[in-house]
Amino acid sequence: MNMTMDMMKGAMSSSEMPMKGMDPAMMQECMEALSACMQACIMCADADAGEGMAKCAGMCANCADMCNTMMRMMLRMNGWDMQVMSSMMQTTTMMMRACSAECMTHAEMSEHCRMCAMACDQGVSAMEKLMGSMSEAMPVA
Repeated sequence: MNMTMDMMKGAMSSSEMPMKGMDPAMMQECMEALSACMQACIMCADADAGEGMAKCAGMCANCADMCNTMMRMMLRMNGWDMQVMSSMMQTTTMMMRACSAECMTHAEMSEHCRMCAMACDQGVSAMEKLMGSMSEAMPVA
C-alpha cells in the first residue's frame, strides 16, 4: 500500500504528530491491515450477494465502510480528538470481530468468507496493537 505510506510521509512530521510516542510504522501497519480487510470485505460482500447470503454481505459491506472511514480519520493528523479516535478504533475493531464471526460460519463452504475472516482478524490484531501503543503515548499540548 505505497499510496498510504506516501500520504503518511507527506501528512506527518514529528512536529505534527497527534500523540507523543506514536510510532508511524505501527500506524502504517495498521492502515495496511485495514486496507486489506476493506478489500477482502468488498470482495466477500459482492460474492455473498450473488450467493443469497444477505446477512454476511451486509456485515462485510459495513465492515469495509468502517475500515475505510477509520483509515481516512487516521490520515487527518491535525483533526484528531483522542476521545473520538479511541471510540472509533474500538468500534472498528468490534465491527471487524463481528464480520469475522459471521464469515467463519460460512468458511467451510466459502473460500471468500474464510479469506475475509482472516483479513478481519489481522485487522483486529493490528488495531489492538496500535491502541495499546496509544495508551502509552502522551497527548501533545
